[in-house]
This record gives sequence, C-alpha cells and structure tokens, in this order.
Amino acid sequence: MMAINKKLQDMAVFIEFLVGSGLAIFFHMVLHNEQAAYVIFGIGILLSLVTFLVREDIEKARASLLEQYHHVHEIPFALAQIFDPECQVKAQELIDGTKRTITLLQQGYIPLDETEFYLEAARVSDQSLRQIKAVDPLTAGRGTRGALINFHQSNLRALDRGVRVTRIFVIGREDLSDPESQKVLLAQYRDNIDVRIAYRDELPTASDGRDTSSSFDFAIFDDRVVINVYAQSGKYYGHKTSQPGEVAKFLHLFKQIENSTHAIAVENDRVVLAADVVALAS
Repeated sequence: MMAINKKLQDMAVFIEFLVGSGLAIFFHMVLHNEQAAYVIFGIGILLSLVTFLVREDIEKARASLLEQYHHVHEIPFALAQIFDPECQVKAQELIDGTKRTITLLQQGYIPLDETEFYLEAARVSDQSLRQIKAVDPLTAGRGTRGALINFHQSNLRALDRGVRVTRIFVIGREDLSDPESQKVLLAQYRDNIDVRIAYRDELPTASDGRDTSSSFDFAIFDDRVVINVYAQSGKYYGHKTSQPGEVAKFLHLFKQIENSTHAIAVENDRVVLAADVVALAS
C-alpha cells in the first residue's frame, strides 16, 4: 500500500510538471509570448517542487503517527486476540502488575527483586564516598546469606576508603541475649562499623510522624541514593531511588530512629549496651 501511494505521488508530480510545461509551450509556440511562457514554466516548476515537498512531509507525518498509534495500541491489539477466559484473566493480572510498576517508575522508584536488590546495594556501596547509613532488622541466618555477605564485603571496602558506615539494628529486647544475634553484632562491631541498637518498642509511633509502612530495612548512600526493602512481600523485594524528595523522607526516618538508639560495647566477647557498662563502672 505504501509503495502504491508513493507511485501515485510521483505520478502527480510528473503530471503537474507536464501541465506547467505544456502551458509554457502553448504560450511560446502558439501565442508567441516568450516572457509569459518563461514565467509560467518557472511557476510550474516551483509549484511542482512545493507540492512534492508538502506531500513528502505529510507522508512522513502520517507514517510517524501510524507508528505511534500501533505502538500505543500494541497491547490492546494483543489482548483482543486472547479468547480463552482464563487467559484473559491472567493477562489482566499482568497488565495490572505492569501498571503498578510503571507508577513506581513515575515516582522515581526502581523496583528490584532480591538478587537485583543486593547487587545494586553492593554497587552503590562501592561508589559511596562519605557515609553509609543503614537500618536493618536483626534476622536469623544473616551471616550466612550470600547476597548479604556480598553487601557486607562492599561495606568493608567502603570502610577501607574512609567511608563512615553506621548500621542500626532494630531488635526486640530479648534478641540481645540470643547467640546468633550476638555473633552478628560482634562481627559488625569488630569490622569497625558504627553499630547501634534500637528496640522496637522504643521507636517513634505514627503519632510522631513515623512511616508505619516502613520495613526498617533500608540504606542511604552519601545522602543521595536509597535502597529500601518492602514491608510486604510481593513480586519485588525492594526498590532504589535517587529522587531528592524521597531521599529526604528516608533521611528524616533515619534521624527519628537514630534518636532512639543505644550505643554498644564489647565485654568478655559479648555485646552489651554501653550504658550498662558505664553504670557498672560507676
């Protein structure tokens, strides 16, 4: 169809040229008016050129609009070809999930699955120049998960570059005496990470302006990039954002949590609250 339209346009230009040339010949040969013949011939050539260029622009615009139309309607066209009812339901679920993902992207969040999340966390950690601020729940098996070990190694590389790493562990009051918790806390402390503890029941409440949907599992890199684990499990494990407004929200949340933290100390190869050591010493 496109080839036929192109041929018709070329023929129209040729016909316009012939008409203009014929009139010029008529005035020259029959009416013996050479000046009018030259004017008519020149105007005819210009008109043919102008109409040719206009048609070319119209055709380019038409092709571009068709391409955009097919691009926009590609998914509706594909959905219209699904006839099985169960397949239609599944297709609609996929569309709804894609819409939610696009909404996140519009807000400046890059959704990540668990593997992508820790790979991105390690990558951003390796790029950090000044400070890493992290809030983590103290979960069992933390020291044996490969993705977390890789992230921890990137933190150690940051420490070697002179980056300050602060990690706040959110725990229950009974967790401090747990052997697994002690192992994790002691390892982080001996790696020269600024480790602090925040008890869950001491954290700010919603009435204090805290985001109650937070998972308390996020990290802020140089106050410019945030990675955050979703509180609710789903298709994606977490997200990354560098939008200034969103980063500011996490900086505010970190400050609120930091105000409720306790410093730690090591006594007889056990992690204890620094305040308890001071109290015993006095």
